[in-house]
Amino acid sequence: MENTIHPKRPWLIALLLLLIGLAMTIGGVWLTALGGSPFYLLAGIALLIDAGLAWRRHSAALWVMALILLATIIWSLYEVGFNFWQLEPRLVMVTVLGILLLLPWVRRKLFPATRAAGLALGIAVVAAVLVMIFAATRPVGVSGTADFTARTQDAHDTSVPDSDWLYYGRTAHGDRFAPLDQINAGNVQNLKLAWSMRTGDTMQPGEDQGGTDAGHEFNFEDTPIKVDNTLYVCTGHSWVEAIDAATGKVNWKFNPNADTKADVYLACRGVSYYKAPEGTVTDCPERIIAPVLDARMMALNAKTGRLCQDFGDHGYVSLTQYLGHVPAGYHFVTSPPMVVNDRVILGGWIFDNRATNEPSGAVRAFNPINGQLIWAWDIGHNPENWTPGPNDELTRGTPNAWGVYTADPKLGLVYLPTGNATPDYYGGERRPFDEKYSSSTVALDINTGAPRWHFQNVHHDLWDFDVPVGPSLVDLPGPDGNPVPALVQTTKRGEFFMLNRETGQPIAPVEEKKVPQGAVPGDHTSPTQAFSVGMPSLAPKDLTERSLWGATLIDQMVCRIQFRNSVYHGQFTPPQLKNTIVYPAFDGVIDWHGASIDPTHKILIANANYIPFMVSLAPRGPAEQQGLVQKWNGSGNEPPVKGNFSPQYGTPYIGKVHPWLDPIGVPCNPPPWGTLTAIDLVKRQIIWQHPIGTTRDTGLFGTHTNVPLPTGIFNIGGNMVTKGGLVFIGATADDYLRAVDERTGKVVWKARLPAGGQATPMSYTVGGKQYIVIAAGGHAGLGTRSGDYVLAYALP
Repeated sequence: MENTIHPKRPWLIALLLLLIGLAMTIGGVWLTALGGSPFYLLAGIALLIDAGLAWRRHSAALWVMALILLATIIWSLYEVGFNFWQLEPRLVMVTVLGILLLLPWVRRKLFPATRAAGLALGIAVVAAVLVMIFAATRPVGVSGTADFTARTQDAHDTSVPDSDWLYYGRTAHGDRFAPLDQINAGNVQNLKLAWSMRTGDTMQPGEDQGGTDAGHEFNFEDTPIKVDNTLYVCTGHSWVEAIDAATGKVNWKFNPNADTKADVYLACRGVSYYKAPEGTVTDCPERIIAPVLDARMMALNAKTGRLCQDFGDHGYVSLTQYLGHVPAGYHFVTSPPMVVNDRVILGGWIFDNRATNEPSGAVRAFNPINGQLIWAWDIGHNPENWTPGPNDELTRGTPNAWGVYTADPKLGLVYLPTGNATPDYYGGERRPFDEKYSSSTVALDINTGAPRWHFQNVHHDLWDFDVPVGPSLVDLPGPDGNPVPALVQTTKRGEFFMLNRETGQPIAPVEEKKVPQGAVPGDHTSPTQAFSVGMPSLAPKDLTERSLWGATLIDQMVCRIQFRNSVYHGQFTPPQLKNTIVYPAFDGVIDWHGASIDPTHKILIANANYIPFMVSLAPRGPAEQQGLVQKWNGSGNEPPVKGNFSPQYGTPYIGKVHPWLDPIGVPCNPPPWGTLTAIDLVKRQIIWQHPIGTTRDTGLFGTHTNVPLPTGIFNIGGNMVTKGGLVFIGATADDYLRAVDERTGKVVWKARLPAGGQATPMSYTVGGKQYIVIAAGGHAGLGTRSGDYVLAYALP
């Protein structure tokens, strides 16, 4: 019959060519109309022609496919050269189509073709494969070797015993350097799991939705501290547990029963330790001071886990005191307090992007024995450092400092990483004192809270580029050979600001450069921004249409269409009343984990992330009429918000922000998506830089099964460097703990983790044995597997 499909017709292949050709033709018309590359349209038309020829079993189908493939090779090399990851989406799909047509049971039985047509297509396929193989052999990143003989004098901070890890960054300096070398590059391949324990605190129903308004984001980001023979950890629900450092046995655990129903980000990055001076009358001579997610701070006896009754109200201090009205979920603390020079110093997390006039972002110092407030640094008050009375309220809506602080006890300075005054993406309502201190590194006098200096690395921040962690401190050789007290401030932008930590003056030159302009009505932009021109930068290159990625030609084309339909003028493009590409974005290049520093060899190690975001603003009136947000005057608790909108109450606009992914969930920017970099702080140049992590656990639709492509992968959590010449890092979305040779950047050991290792590892010795420890409990925002593990590795 006329309508019967001929049994030998290649209808499956013809249909595949037809569908791909239609998608590329329709998308190609759209992209070309937007001023983009016409290639997709031309290739789509050619594939439609090929589909018709294949249906007719015409040998010209092989010739046309050969021409399509050769044209794709030429176009690909013209656009991106021999960049393997950029060639992959351009060549693989078309090459696979060519191979399908060359399969013997297809070509011989279904295409009564001449040998010449098959030979031509075969040559085109081989050419594409050879181009890919050649591109794959080309080096990615920067290869180099650190010269360990150049600087050999031990320069590590000895204020903490080498065997211990007393702060989030081991010492108050925050360099995350373990002065231990029992485990080294020569024997790390023998590293084995020594013990494993489970905290018992796991993700609860409703806590796996990535921090949207519909649920809570449960994370295990803790870096344990180690004092004498005991480790202390905190969990996503603010539990604190004491663990035997040699065996992993739980000595005690304490659950403060935190009310976290309103909190959207459930995490604790660490606890703090305080030992009272000799002769102090107290039931807790050694205490663990820890944040509680429902805006409390608690002190526990380090030996027994019982509340210290002389601290605050029977062991607790309310952090909402002096803040006035605090809507549910608008203030909590995720970072350990800085305990230094008989002060407990902390700020807190203020709910991002919700409203003007939120609770104060003031930083406060408390007495570590009785919990009484000693000073508050309140930038809206004159003077800024003061001690409020029982009925006083700290200035509302000021920038906060939510990340881990660092300090120089000898200089008497604590270093704060500040955010911006809320909301994040509209700054028209900010006051002069907000503008002065937002997105800055601020040095305060530990004793009095008086500001000594501040350095701002983003002016009038409209991109949520808050400084997420205190700087790492290091002494560097000065021009006269004498050591200079320095710090290196990591940033979400990927810039490294090297400053004199005593004065705040740049050691490496900083230059103000012009940036894109054009804020929405009612707002403004800074004409320039600070760039650390004297240091290497990990900031990504500005995106172009050619640089966009995708798993295939089709989703890459979609990314190009979205790019052409969005506002983007490079880094610092201000948010607009339509989709605006922000890259880098609020998740960093480098986020709350910061970097590590080898103080002897003066090498900084930083793991970086690369993913663009889409930000858009919309007028408040129509949004309220549509029911996306409700009117709210700030009293009571925030009303429900639909979807993932940012209400930005008190401003003319609501906002929306999300990662820029294509329809199948693949990033629109090309790999590598994660890197590990070593920087010589004396020569101020990159020693080596390599992709870190694979796609093994980032399959489609949230699955944890994929081909482990070495793309470098998104990472949350820091790295640690040791005297043994090793860098240890979990962080990556492929659930591994890795050891990297500090000299070369090569991975020399790795262990599969039972859950995501989105925490910074640490190291210590006990009983003469060195251990490497990491918390493995996953991260909801990154989508890694959740758990409650603390894992210790040692040599047999």
